[in-house]
Amino acid sequence: MRKRPPPGRDERRSFQQLLSDAVADLAEHGYDSQARLDNWLKRLREAAWRSLIPEESMRRTLRDALHREFLRLVEGPGLARKHPGISLYTLAAIKPKLRSELDRRILAGADLIKLNREASINRTLQRFAGWATSIPAGGSAQPQAAEARRMARKALARLPFEERRVIIDQSQKLVASVSAIVAEDGGAIAGIWHSHWREAGYDYRVDHKDRDGRVFVIRDNWALRRGYMKLAGAKYTDQVTEPGQEIFCRCAYEYLYTLRDLPERMVTRAGREALDAARARVGAGPATARTFNREAVPA
Repeated sequence: MRKRPPPGRDERRSFQQLLSDAVADLAEHGYDSQARLDNWLKRLREAAWRSLIPEESMRRTLRDALHREFLRLVEGPGLARKHPGISLYTLAAIKPKLRSELDRRILAGADLIKLNREASINRTLQRFAGWATSIPAGGSAQPQAAEARRMARKALARLPFEERRVIIDQSQKLVASVSAIVAEDGGAIAGIWHSHWREAGYDYRVDHKDRDGRVFVIRDNWALRRGYMKLAGAKYTDQVTEPGQEIFCRCAYEYLYTLRDLPERMVTRAGREALDAARARVGAGPATARTFNREAVPA
């Protein structure tokens, strides 16, 4: 008979060691009482939590990763390059709002990691309980102990990988949401959807591939209100999921701020007249990126 340590020594044992003890005990005695199973489930749950990277350490890893992504976007030239249609003054003015979005993403990511941990531990214990309750009282000559251990720890073994994926996904969501805030405050009128479906190994969504290169219009934007642009068969951005909204989506909008960036079919007669008037004002001088945005085109 295998000698097992008393419950008081569980803290010194790894989850795998305790799982082996539990499997051996159930193989020997079988499912002879719910109390026996409940005792092992309680001890295994505590050991599973102890085996994970401390929650505060995981939060710090998440916070550091998102903060690095935020600095790359906001403090560097990244946003100015992605949004050439708005001024540096506007970008500076909305930085507090962008930082609030960073804080929101950190909280969301931390909550998701915690929920994933709880779900993984519950799946692990559910597998163990399913196996344990199949062993008749008195034990079994062929309990398939190795398979039981493998099956029980499967969900827990994937957890570090899933937590890394959460950090990657939250980073992508941060990029998309920061860009959307800049576009909204900067007066973007539309966005061109860009998908990574051509990238080798990328598990793209078919409907996202179909959106690639298509223009989506921001509802109630300044150009629509002034009658300078029309849908011309395009959809509004709020009629489809946003880039990065669905899990592990890496799509992005290339935001458009000026009438001259739109396809010709989307500019109305009034819009073309406004463009002509704006060109006349700048004369022979070179047109800038802001020549035909909401700040320059007359109402």
